[in-house]
Amino acid sequence: MSISSALSAGVSGLAANSTRLANISDNIANSSTYGYKRVDTDFESMVINQGRGGGLYTAGGVRATTSRNVDERGNLVSTSQPLDIAITGRGMLPVVNSSTLLSGSTTPRDLVMTRTGSFRPDDEGYLRTTSGLVLMGWPANGDGTIPAQPRDSATGLQPIRINPSQTAADPTTRINLGVNLPAADAVGGASGDPREMEVEYFNNLGGSEKMTITFTPDVSGTTGTRSNSWTMEIRDSAIIDDPGTAADEALIGTYTLTFDASQAGGGTLASVTAVSGGAYDATTGTVTVSGANGPMTINLGRYGDRQGLTQLSTDFSPANVTKNGSPVGNLTGLEIDENGYLQATYDTGFTRTLYQVPVVDVPNPNGLIAMDNQTYKVSPDSGAFYLWNSGDGPTGAIAGYAREASTTDVAAELTDLIQTQRAYTSNAKVIQTVDEMLQETANLKR
Repeated sequence: MSISSALSAGVSGLAANSTRLANISDNIANSSTYGYKRVDTDFESMVINQGRGGGLYTAGGVRATTSRNVDERGNLVSTSQPLDIAITGRGMLPVVNSSTLLSGSTTPRDLVMTRTGSFRPDDEGYLRTTSGLVLMGWPANGDGTIPAQPRDSATGLQPIRINPSQTAADPTTRINLGVNLPAADAVGGASGDPREMEVEYFNNLGGSEKMTITFTPDVSGTTGTRSNSWTMEIRDSAIIDDPGTAADEALIGTYTLTFDASQAGGGTLASVTAVSGGAYDATTGTVTVSGANGPMTINLGRYGDRQGLTQLSTDFSPANVTKNGSPVGNLTGLEIDENGYLQATYDTGFTRTLYQVPVVDVPNPNGLIAMDNQTYKVSPDSGAFYLWNSGDGPTGAIAGYAREASTTDVAAELTDLIQTQRAYTSNAKVIQTVDEMLQETANLKR
C-alpha cells in the first residue's frame, strides 16, 4: 500500500539524517584535532520495482553512506618542537601502537600509518606520541648511511629508540690544506730549512692525535735559481711501534710538489709526484694515506687552484687548514630533515644520522581503514603499501616543526547542520501526516 510505504520512507529519512547528524557532530568535535580527516555523508535513493500502468507508486526511501576523505590535506601549522612532524604532500608516517610491540623485540605486530604526530622520547627512549604511537624508521650504519631495505614490506622498519645520555665521536677522515709556502725558500743556495706544521685530528675513539706535515724546499740548484720544488712528508703521531725510531715509523706519505711560475698560474700547483703513499688524484686534488685509524684523505688542491697549496712571495701561512671530525660529545638535540633523516646533534658541534623515516603510500588512500588516534591501516580497497624516500615519487616531504590541522570547515559543517535539521523535521512531518491519514482511514468504519 502506498500510504504504508510513505511511512517507511519517512522513517528511512529520519535514519539517514540521523547518520548525517552523527557525522557532522564528529567533524565539529574534531575541528581542532591534528590530522583529523572529515567524514562525508551521501544519500542514495532506494527504488522498489513495480509494474507499469498499475496506477500505484511504492516509496523506497533513502539510504545513507559515509566516507572519510583521507586524501584531503589540512593546513600545516608551525610549532616550536623539532619532532612535531607532518607530511607536505601525499603519503603518511609509519607508526605502531606501543601496546603491540613484542616484549624485547623490535618487530612490530601491526603497522599503521598517520599523517602527523608530536613525538617525544619516553622512559625507554622510544619516540612516541602521548596516545602511544611509536615512530618507525630504518636504522643507519655507523657512518650515517642507510642500508638497502625492502620497500614493499615493513621487515626493515624498527621502532625509533634514542638513548638520551648517549655519547658519540666523529673520526677525522679528511684534511684540507690551504697553505702558502714562501717562494724565497725554494732558491738554490738558500738555507733549505724545512717548514713544519701540526694538524690535530680525531681518531676512531674520539681521542686527539696529530699529523705532522713537513715541507722541505729544493735548494740544490744554482745559487739564485728558483726551483719551485718542495718535498712534503706526512707523519702520524698515532704510529709508535718503536720509540727509538718513532719518526721513521710515523712516515706515511712523501710527495714531491712542483709549483707553476708562469704568468697565468703563478704560485699554484703544477705537479704532484708520490714517492710513498697514495697517488695524487688530479680530478679531486687529493691524496689518500694510510694512517693509524684508517685511510685519511688530504686535499692539496687541484692544478691551477689557488684554494689549496700555493707558493707565493710571502710568509709561510699554515692558518687556512680545515678538517672534519670531532671529539666525544653528548647528545643535545634531535631534528628530522625534509629527506626523512633523523639527525642527532652533539655538544661538540657535529651531527649524525640515526634513522631514516620513509613515507608510506597506497594506491587508494580513501580505501584505508580508519583507526583510533588518526591512524589508518591497509585494506583490500586501499591496495598494498609502498615505502618511499621522503619527497620521492608521488609522496611529499617530511616537515619538522609542523603539525597538520584538521580538515573540518566549521562554517560548512554548521550549514550542513541546518540543512540536516530541516530535512529531519520534514521527514518527521511526513510521518505525522501519514499517521493522520491512517487515523482518517480507521475512522471510516464509524
